[in-house]
Amino acid sequence: MTRQFTATQASGEVYALGEGPVWDPARQRLLWVDIDAGAVHEGRLDPATGAVAATTAHTFGGTVGGTAGNTVGNTVGNTVGAVAVSAGGELVVAEREVLTLVDTAGRRTELARVLPPGVPSRLNDGAVDPAGRFLIGSMALDDREGQEVLVRLDGTACVRLDDDLTLSNGLAWSPAGDRMYSIDSTPHVVWERDYDPATGRTGPRRELFRLADGMPDGMCADAEGNLWIAVFGGGRVECRDPGGRLLATVEVGAPNVTCPAFAGPDLDVLVITTSASGVDPAEHPGSGHLFTAQVGVRGLATPYWVPPRS
Repeated sequence: MTRQFTATQASGEVYALGEGPVWDPARQRLLWVDIDAGAVHEGRLDPATGAVAATTAHTFGGTVGGTAGNTVGNTVGNTVGAVAVSAGGELVVAEREVLTLVDTAGRRTELARVLPPGVPSRLNDGAVDPAGRFLIGSMALDDREGQEVLVRLDGTACVRLDDDLTLSNGLAWSPAGDRMYSIDSTPHVVWERDYDPATGRTGPRRELFRLADGMPDGMCADAEGNLWIAVFGGGRVECRDPGGRLLATVEVGAPNVTCPAFAGPDLDVLVITTSASGVDPAEHPGSGHLFTAQVGVRGLATPYWVPPRS
């Protein structure tokens, strides 16, 4: 029997394209991005109520002209697709084409260029593998298909894992770290491959399942090895086992749900980001807010990113 949950609005602020929540246990803070605003946000999560209070924003220059969901038209300026944090508190930020290190004093250094200058693409979702390596994918900003990448940052070098994607999105690993899951949103596919955490070496990519009703967006895994997938345009998060069987749904008060992540001291609060872009706020007043839900399971701890040695 499929379990049913309902998320509660957790933030007072509205984000144009909220994405990529990350829990930082050492500092008891939640990080997330607003892609369109080119911003990384920090906040405090109240695990008892699920409320999120924004505290700090790091801005990188937002877009001009706006977006509609995850499809960008006539975009000028910068975006921030994802963020990860190190044990020492440094951030790696996926700007439009490059990865940037932000140290604890706020100083910024370019780590690696992922995309060539001026291509009609941008960096999108990213995550840290079990050994502390950062992975990031790209998405097309036009109607090109099958030309986007998923790369792994090894030191300051980018190792390409995929180069045939259209909208690279959510990433997750099994509890043992020996399987990696990734999403290409446009064909609605969740991929699986063997993964060696010690080396980052991967096996052949294989299709795990497809979502027939809605576009899969961001993703995380729980401690039992099940996948929690945001359904963009579907107003929900789905929990599926690695075979694709639907185990639970979380209804969210916004149609464009972008990414879930487990947070809080016990990793038992599911934090969900949403997008306000292209949505009528009178019809969908929850759009762009953060939501939270208690879903009866704990998440996998997000590994800290390991910065390159200087």
